[in-house]
Amino acid sequence: MAAFYYLMIAFFGTEVFGRGLQPDKSENQLFLSKRVVTDSGEIDGGVLVNKNGIIEGIFTRDTIDKLFNGYDKNLQVIDGGDWALMAGVVDSHVHVNEPGRTSWEGFVTATRAGAAGGITTIVDMPLNSVPPTTSLENLKTKISAAKEEVYVDVAFWGGLVPGNEEELQKLIKAGVVGFKGFLIDSGVSEFPNVDGDDLDKIFTTLNGSDIAVAFHAELPISDGNNSSLCEKCENLDPILYSTYLSSRPPQMEIDAATLLAKYITKYDVHVHVVHVSAAGVIPILEKAREFRIQNGSKRWRGGVTAETCHHYLTLSSEQIPPGRTEYKCSPPIRDINNKLRLWDYIKQRRIDLIASDHSPSVAGLKSPDFMTAWGGVSSVQFGLSLFWTEAKARGYSLSTVSHFLSSGPARLAGLHDKKGALKPGLDADLVFFDPDASFVVTPDKIFYKNKLSPYMYKVLTGKVMQTYVRGRLVFTDGQVYDNPQGKLLINEEELY
Repeated sequence: MAAFYYLMIAFFGTEVFGRGLQPDKSENQLFLSKRVVTDSGEIDGGVLVNKNGIIEGIFTRDTIDKLFNGYDKNLQVIDGGDWALMAGVVDSHVHVNEPGRTSWEGFVTATRAGAAGGITTIVDMPLNSVPPTTSLENLKTKISAAKEEVYVDVAFWGGLVPGNEEELQKLIKAGVVGFKGFLIDSGVSEFPNVDGDDLDKIFTTLNGSDIAVAFHAELPISDGNNSSLCEKCENLDPILYSTYLSSRPPQMEIDAATLLAKYITKYDVHVHVVHVSAAGVIPILEKAREFRIQNGSKRWRGGVTAETCHHYLTLSSEQIPPGRTEYKCSPPIRDINNKLRLWDYIKQRRIDLIASDHSPSVAGLKSPDFMTAWGGVSSVQFGLSLFWTEAKARGYSLSTVSHFLSSGPARLAGLHDKKGALKPGLDADLVFFDPDASFVVTPDKIFYKNKLSPYMYKVLTGKVMQTYVRGRLVFTDGQVYDNPQGKLLINEEELY
């Protein structure tokens, strides 16, 4: 190995960069690791990156000498040693909340947390910012707030609300990756949910388009002319998690998925269900997907996809203490048997991706009352370690992690030609990850704004050591570099 580095310096006049040092991005780079994680497995080798931050090739260790013999460009080497080298995580479900609710979260804090967690691209949800991303003008407002503030790349979802059908094509041209709507009260007045009449207009407007339409899939329980979320909930103790869980039973998700399935069979639109909690949703979507495929659909997964989240795969309702509303989210965290069914779907590749649904708030909105506290789990920084902690214990590989956290979300967002894998031609969004290290989640480690977490003081396996966005180092040694390196993934010509 010493001779290898000597030849490197002798032939190319380069510095050999080790852990914690930031290379000059004016030259080409070779990232080395004994565990380079690709879609098909792991290799001992390297990733060659050009000076524009694009991957030029993936090489095994025994071919690297041949590479150097024919490579006459300046080259810098970043050697991760035993650390795994993986594609950066793409988190396709993040609520940044800026502008309007920046005290909850903002682009600086959210993207710094992303960088610390090995996330190289986040996709911002259209709510809970004010204004929401439901029109071209509102998107311009959000872009103005985000410019020069992002430490990783940021893409944007548009929003579906009653009456904004005329804005959808404008938002598509401006570069949103898709649209998100609610089938139930969203919790914020400026983002009302859509109903059956709205859905007909939305699907007609977007029929045949290439982007995904994502839904928060819960429908209220109806009893005659009265709608309620829970029978006799007022007689139960709101401090107990079981009270909240009773208020949002699995049937709400089942009914919503059944409703969406009817539109899937009528229209050619990619339908995506976000944050699946109830395991019974997946077979309903699979039946609709099979209908699409049998009728000739060439879309990815027949244009019918679903995600689940780290909290549904890590936590179960039985372990949630009274009054600990940092665990509250919608749909709710369900029991251990439901969690195990979701893991079965992961094993069988029946779920398409995993996202954080980072939905933060200020501490004052997290009162001990589960029925009135804000519903949202903060976790954007810890998703890679959360998933690896559970996946490693079940015998999964790092390739499986990349499949669900990187390539799946990139495909959903239409970014797979730029992000989500270690492949030539894609952005060099890279993470050095120590799969054998462990750490304790503590407030001093948290980079997002409000340091609330259901994982506080939990021991996690796997630690992000370095994060690179297009070949530029943005996180190392527990620190995020002060100079924002991220880009806004929009079509500026159409936007302005």
